[in-house]
Amino acid sequence: MTEQILEYLEYAGHGLSLFAVAVILVGFAMAAGHYAWQFRKYGAERDFKQFKIELGRALTLALEMLVLADVIETITTEPTFLSLSVLAFLVVIRTILSWTLTLETEGRWPWQPECPDPNDSTLQNGELTDA
Repeated sequence: MTEQILEYLEYAGHGLSLFAVAVILVGFAMAAGHYAWQFRKYGAERDFKQFKIELGRALTLALEMLVLADVIETITTEPTFLSLSVLAFLVVIRTILSWTLTLETEGRWPWQPECPDPNDSTLQNGELTDA
């Protein structure tokens, strides 16, 4: 019974990895399609920034899923020092990538609070009001 559960978890880890790759591919296709569609309207520089933001969001989501898949796949294998060190290495690298992608797409580190949107209707004279 336990072996069956571990086998299903292994399949789930592989499936999640494949889904993360699909998210990257679909995210790239959507961002590239949007870039091509909007190129004439806004020009190259503004539209390219939006392309980078959309692509970065897809990559960030996929990286989070890949970390989850790595954890699941590590659970299904016999725990050794090597498998745990590989997991730790992958999680650290993917976390750093996720942080830098957040910095690139949102202009802030993940642990920094979001700046209020100046176009938000709850802002009056630069101060937040109750909506």
